[in-house]
Amino acid sequence: MDEKLDFDTFTPLYHQLREIIIKYIESGEWKPGDKIPSELFMQKQYNISRNTVQAALDDLVKDGMLERKKGLGTFVTKPKIEQSLTTFYSFSKVMKSKGLKSEDIVLNISKTKASKLVAKQLGVKTSEEVFALQRVRKANNEPIILETSYLPKSIVPDLMNYDLNEVSLYDYLEKNFGIIVMKAKESFEPVLTSKDESKYLEVEAGSPSLMLDRVAYDQFGRTVEFCRSIVRGDRCKFYTELL
Repeated sequence: MDEKLDFDTFTPLYHQLREIIIKYIESGEWKPGDKIPSELFMQKQYNISRNTVQAALDDLVKDGMLERKKGLGTFVTKPKIEQSLTTFYSFSKVMKSKGLKSEDIVLNISKTKASKLVAKQLGVKTSEEVFALQRVRKANNEPIILETSYLPKSIVPDLMNYDLNEVSLYDYLEKNFGIIVMKAKESFEPVLTSKDESKYLEVEAGSPSLMLDRVAYDQFGRTVEFCRSIVRGDRCKFYTELL
């Protein structure tokens, strides 16, 4: 870290340090996963206070460029997986378009009676049978999403006798039942991961995440899926365009 701070300018020292760190990250000298120099090192290197160093790092942690690991230090984060909300998308196709290898790990497939929430979202009675499919969705072997999909048995008669680790759910529905998922409605809510969720997503319990609810419709306008997903907040970013 050879850059100098200007003590004679009105620009705050923490902001100058912040810009120096960003330069190292954007130039590629500090790569995703790299541990950056310690706070003590930066204090001595620039002859500044610990509070100044912490202020710069705090800003970059909030911006998602750095992450602190308890007892280990501060590290450059991996770039977030970005997804536009302006068009219909599927996880596996998005990962493929970004050059990432997608993988689905099926945790459980079962038949169950629709709960009030599931029944309302699918437009079925609470006594009606639905399939529940729970999966961990990975990108380049890193868990990104923990999701549970509910599908009405009246429309999807079988979900138990096929290896959904090897094929996307939507491809399976089209190939086996002629169901083409055409559109969906989604809602988002910030949440903290529970202890069970954190185990599958390989993050600490209480980590920021997004709860994403999707209701999907086929080519006939029928509701074919209600999906609730817990999406890692440190790895994903959703955006839209306003015209």
